[in-house]
Order: sequence, then structure tokens, then C-alpha cells
Amino acid sequence: MSDSGMPHLFRLLGAFVAVAVGIGLVGAGLVIPLAGATGGAAQATANGFNSLDSEFTATSLAQQSKIYSADNKLLATPYDANRIVVPLSKISPTMRKAQIAIEDSRFYEHGGIDVRGTARALVSNVSSGETQGGSSITQQYVKLMLQEKAVREDDKEAAQRAVEQTYSRKLQELKYALNVEKTHTKDQILGGYLNLALYGDQAYGVEAAAKHFFSKHASELDLAESATLAGVVQSPSRLNPRTNPEEVQERRDLVINRMQQLGMVTKAQADAAKKQSVKSTLKIKENEGGTCSKAVDPYFCNYVIQYLRQMPELGPDPDARMQAINTGGFTIKTTLRRDWQKKMRSELTERVPEGTERFGAAGAMIEPGTGKVRAIAQTSQYKIGLKKASTRYSEQAWTVPAQYGGTNGFAIGSTAKMYALVAALEKGKPLTSTVDAPTAGVKTPHNFHPSDFQKNCTTTDPVWAVSNDYTVGGRMTLAEATKKSINTAFAQLASDVGSCNIPKVMSKMGLTDGYGLPYGLSYAGGQKVKDDYAISNIVLGSDSTSPLQLASSYATLAADGKYCPPNPIESITTANGTKMKIKPPACKQVMDKGVARGVTQLLLGPLQEGGTAAGNSLADGRQAAGKTGTTDNHKQSWFAGYTPQLSTAIWVGSPIREYDMDGITLGGRFYDQVFGGTIAAPIWKDVMNSASADMKKRSFTKPGKKVLNGDLRSIPDVTGMGPTQAKEKIEKAGFKVKEGSVVDSTAQAGGIAYTQPSGQALKGTTVTMYISSGVAPYTPPPAPSTTVAPAPTTTQAPQPSSSSSRPSSTSRTSSSSSSRPSSTSSRTSSSRPSSSRPSSSPKTTGNRRTGNNGNGNGDG
Repeated sequence: MSDSGMPHLFRLLGAFVAVAVGIGLVGAGLVIPLAGATGGAAQATANGFNSLDSEFTATSLAQQSKIYSADNKLLATPYDANRIVVPLSKISPTMRKAQIAIEDSRFYEHGGIDVRGTARALVSNVSSGETQGGSSITQQYVKLMLQEKAVREDDKEAAQRAVEQTYSRKLQELKYALNVEKTHTKDQILGGYLNLALYGDQAYGVEAAAKHFFSKHASELDLAESATLAGVVQSPSRLNPRTNPEEVQERRDLVINRMQQLGMVTKAQADAAKKQSVKSTLKIKENEGGTCSKAVDPYFCNYVIQYLRQMPELGPDPDARMQAINTGGFTIKTTLRRDWQKKMRSELTERVPEGTERFGAAGAMIEPGTGKVRAIAQTSQYKIGLKKASTRYSEQAWTVPAQYGGTNGFAIGSTAKMYALVAALEKGKPLTSTVDAPTAGVKTPHNFHPSDFQKNCTTTDPVWAVSNDYTVGGRMTLAEATKKSINTAFAQLASDVGSCNIPKVMSKMGLTDGYGLPYGLSYAGGQKVKDDYAISNIVLGSDSTSPLQLASSYATLAADGKYCPPNPIESITTANGTKMKIKPPACKQVMDKGVARGVTQLLLGPLQEGGTAAGNSLADGRQAAGKTGTTDNHKQSWFAGYTPQLSTAIWVGSPIREYDMDGITLGGRFYDQVFGGTIAAPIWKDVMNSASADMKKRSFTKPGKKVLNGDLRSIPDVTGMGPTQAKEKIEKAGFKVKEGSVVDSTAQAGGIAYTQPSGQALKGTTVTMYISSGVAPYTPPPAPSTTVAPAPTTTQAPQPSSSSSRPSSTSRTSSSSSSRPSSTSSRTSSSRPSSSRPSSSPKTTGNRRTGNNGNGNGDG
């Protein structure tokens, strides 16, 4: 113990005089037993003592927070200091006596400074040259509180000063101790000390120590346990019951003997306690917390911690929020259903066993209408400090986006087709409408051209080659295209409704890539290009995202068009029992309810007979909707589906490097090819059945007539009008207009002969105006009969007319009839019939991740 500039003895005497004067000020009285201190020296030292700051302010103690599941299972206990603050009444009387006996037996008698102990320590220090403790419990409380305060404020210099072995620090400590005795009761001081002291193994405070070493509360500690903890405070790093039980036992017995000397326990009680070995009394808890690696579910713990770091209610910045979490003693209740999570992991690992080489699986469950995260799970084991991730061990979550400790995710395949359906219905396309799917097979792709799609939502390659899993094409309903997941049908649908409408839908439904960028952006120079989307990404899901994001986005449909960002936090309660006011992320109605209901009706198909997920319907006739997804060469597979109460996305694939899932055996099952319906959907089914078992069966609400029939508008009759006047009238009705060819017609030359379509069409449809030549269409006479007709009778029908100026409107392929005949059988409502597209160009493939070249083909 030293202070620069003063000889050792002089410092000692000066300090002692100061102590004496200080104690005299509070009436304790002390005779200075040492000679050599002059009256002037004593006065000067007393003045110095009196000038020291006496105002002592305690700070709130850093203590562990606790994270619970929604079903009240303890998940994790994050902390900087493993401390659980309890009142003195919840600490056993035996523990209180043991601590007083060994640290400050006259605690309830002195006025903050144990004069005898201090004098004894000073004399011993002078005579031996060694440091002997003479601090009262009050002084130790002050020292520990000053250190705690410095640590909480991240003041390293103050933390060092709080424990440095100098007389100036000792004098300040004494002055504070006198102040504390004036402002606190003895029980308050003892309770504070017992909650502050370090008892080894990073257990601060007697409650945390009791739970750590003996797996019980401080109120339950017996004599042997109490004496053990009271003894280790002297040197908690050396006297560690876990690592040094023999020396700890010697110290424990010393405490028990002291208690017997003071009359706190009888000889019989003391002897019985000493018969037990320290080692035999230990029941050490290994997984208490501190970091997420010790949590029940480390991946979810990490997700929650990262989410809390972004909550403004906890502090002005992430570092301040992290400190609040680790030291605030919060009770954090999450939205996680631990039972559902365990079931999800069980189902995942049954189909894709933990540690399976090359392949893994993950899933996420969301509550529609609230965004509450109900379960996340994956097949890997959590392990930190990995030089190389594998399918067996991973520090990153496969379930959540990168900002929450996850990754960029995985390509979602044809689960992306859902967004094209939303875009189509929002454009007013009837639920019962059709799409003309170009014919294509596995080895005979159809080549779409950049001009088939809107600028900034197309391809930079000469063609986009799209295959189907079998040869199929032709006009089909949206329901059929969805049920069977026909790639060319959805590519054509994107062309019909405007491809740039699809990423707009994705954005408002909360779908981004794993890094938070808009889903589907194209690549150039290894970077995503702002506001430029690759058609393969937005139609066939070649870009990546996480199961949590996909489940959340699909939940929008289950919630009748309301998107709620994922939220894992139910409530936060402070250490003093006050429930914190937290603002959950805002939900937003992002689409018309009818549109959401209409898309849901279409997504019933994949789970029905003949659908890509057939055989995976939920138990007891519970209604569910969903979509399969498989990427190029079966490298990633998905099923995203929902009921009105739950939305779940399941992914199975190759998380580290991409491998084809063809001809593989997983979980004892052989798969010739892996599709979304072969592994992901069965896992989804079992997980959803389990979670839904106690829920009331609810059916989806059907859409209204507007969605069923489409947003049909009447097309004005502009026959005979001039092109300029006709164009204005048609555009005013909500349609686009273009001029067609000149056709024979009885209408005035240069006027409008007819429009295609006519009658009714969807709002925004392009209406073609055909211009009249002013010449009546030629009607050939009927061909002469080669047989002699029998003589007419009175019962015969009259001879049919030999000519007709207008064929039946049923011969046209548009969705509504025309007031004029089509001049050629090839005229349809499509501006580009499939037969006009070249099909001899080679199929273009490439890096699926870029989104520019990958075709994203799969089962859908």
C-alpha cells in the first residue's frame, strides 16, 4: 500500500490521525496510541479528511436479465455480471450470520468503522510490512459499490481507483462509510453487500451464487453452504468451490468455528456441518447464461438479442441497449412457443438428420395479424469460434436474415409465384381467368425475349429460356397453373400484368433478401443494381431470403392483406417489476382484403389432389393454403403455407455449398429427385398439425364478386368515330389504345370499324381500334347444291339464308365478345401469340444467385 512522496511511517500516522479525528467527529472516540504525530500534523490531516467528499450515491446493481418463452420456459439469462438482486428477507439467517462472523463480527455495534479492527490492521501493517484487512462490511460495501458504478459507466480509471491499495483511497472509503451509516440502516447495508460481493465463478451476489453452486435459492442455504460462500469472499478467484474444494473446505470450517465462538451456532451444529465435504454439497448449474452459447436455444437467443439491440426503448444506441440487457435485470418474455419449436426441430432432424453431409433444413413459424414469431429451428448445432461452418455446426442461423445473426438465405424457387398472383388480381384479372402458357418441357424450353417484359424488370440476355417439369402449355386457368406450378404460365402472366408490378408486391408484403435489400434485384459486377430486377428472380424465385421472411410474407395473405413485421418480443419487465412500455412494429394493410382472399383460394390447389403438394393436407379437414418451391437442379426446396392462425415456411437444401438433391438418401428415405412437395411439405404438415391441434378449425373467407369476376369495365362503342375522338373516349373509360389495320367495313372510310376487344374488358387492357376502308365486306354467294332437293312440303322449314355478315362471337379467343368479326383466325387478346416467338435458341443457364441468367426452373 503506497502513496508517492511520503515516507511509509509518516503516511501511516497521518492516516491514523485522520481516522481518529473522523471517528471523533461522529462521537466514537479514539486514543492515538502512537507517538510522533504533532498537533499541527494531526490538525492538517484532520483538515484534509474533512475536505474529502462525503456524498455517497449508490447505483443500481448490474444483474442478469432473463429471457422466457411465451409458455414461460426459461430460454436464456444474458448478463455481464451473473447477479440476481434479492431483499435481505430472502437470504437465509444462517447466511447473514456466517458473513458477519467472518467479515465483521461487530457489524451491528460500530458506526461504520470498526475501530478495533482498523487499529489492529494498522499496527500489524507497521510491524510486519504486510497488508492486513481491517475493513468493516460498510467499508467493503462502499468499495464494491464504487467499483460497480465505475464499471457500469465504463470508467476504467475510476474502477481501478476503487480497489487500489493506497491510504488516500482508504481515507475516502472511510469518509463514505461514515456517510452511509447516516443514510442507511444496518440491514440495508448488509443486504447491499450480500448482493454486491463476488462469490466466484462470476457469480455476483449470494442469490446467484446459491443457484450456481448449490442449485437453490439463498433463502434455502444451510449452515455448511452458507459458511462455504461466506468464506470464499476473501479471495473468490483462489477459493473457488468448483476448482479448489479442499482449500475452500478449510476456509469453510474456519467460518463455522468463528460462528461457534460467537454463539451463533452450537457445537453440535458446527460438528455436523463440518462432517460434510464441500465437494459433496455442490450441485453446479452449467448452462445459466451469460452468452447465447449457454442458452436453451442459442439461435433464437441470438435473434432476440439482436432484435433487442434495435429497440429504441432500451437506449439511444445499440451499445447502450446491450448494456441495459446485460445489467438491467429485465424479465423479457418472448413470443416463442417452446413446445412448437421443439416439435419443429424434431421433424426437421427426422427428415434431414443432424450432421447430414451437404444438406440441412430449417423452418420458421409466424402468427398472422400480429407478426409474433412462434418458432424457428434448424438441423445444425450451435458452435462459436468455428473456422469453417458445416452442416453439423454453425454459428449463424439459417432461419433469420443477416441483421439478426443469420445469412442471406436461400433461393425460394416457385414460392415466388404467389406474388405474381397478387399482382394479377390487383390489376383486376378475374380469379377464374386464364393465361396462355407457351408450351415447354424439361429439354425444350420456351424462349422469352426482353421485350416481353417491362424495362427494368426483364433480362439482359438475348432470351430467357424457361422450362417446365414436363411438356405442357396452352390456355389454362390461374387455378390450374398454380396447382401444377407451370413455369411458362407464370412467365406469361408476368408479361400480361406488367412484370414491374411483381417486385412492388414483394416489397409491400415484406419480402427482401437476407441482407435487407429489395428482393429480386439484378447483378452487375458482383453487386446488386438499384431499381433493376431480373425476371427470373421475381417470377421463379432465383434470389435468396430466409424462412422467417418468407413465412412472414405469406402470413399477409392469412391476415386478409395485413402485413406485420416479425416480432419476437411479447413484453419487458424491469428489475423493480414495472412493465416497460414498448411499441411493437406497426402492421399495415398492404392490399385489398378481396385480393388476399382470392390468392388464398388459388393457393388451396397445390395441397389438393393433382397439386404439387398433394397428400400433405392438414388433419381433420383443417383448411390450409400454400405453395411449393424448387430451384434449378433441385438444390433448394421449400414449402410455405398457412392457416388463418399460423404461417410456416420450411426449407430443405444445401446451406454451405450448393449440391443437386437428385438420387440422395436422407433420414433413411431415398429420393430420386427432391421437390418442395417431397420433403419440405411433409415436414410442414407435421409441424402445422402439431401446433394447430388445440386450435379451433377456421376456414378462409372467400373473395367477393369483384375479385371473382375481375375489375371489368365497359368499352365505349366508338363505331364510326374518327380515331382521335375514339381514342379519347376509350382512354377516358380506363383503357389503353392502339390503332390496328384497315379493314373492310360499311362504316365511313377512316372511321372506326370496330374494336378488339369490345363490350367489357379489364381496366387497363389495351383496346385495338380497326379503321374502316369504307368498302362493305364481300359476302360470297352460297355454293350450288349438287343434289336435287325434294319438293317442299307444308312442314318443311324455310330455306336458310345464304349469307351472314357477322360470324358468332364465340369464335374469338378474347374474354369478351366483339362487335365486329375478326379478319383472321389468329387474332387473340394476346398481343404476342406464342407461335411467333423463336424457340430454337439454346437454353441459357448460369449462376442461379445472379438472377440475370439463372432460369429458376423447378416444380414451383
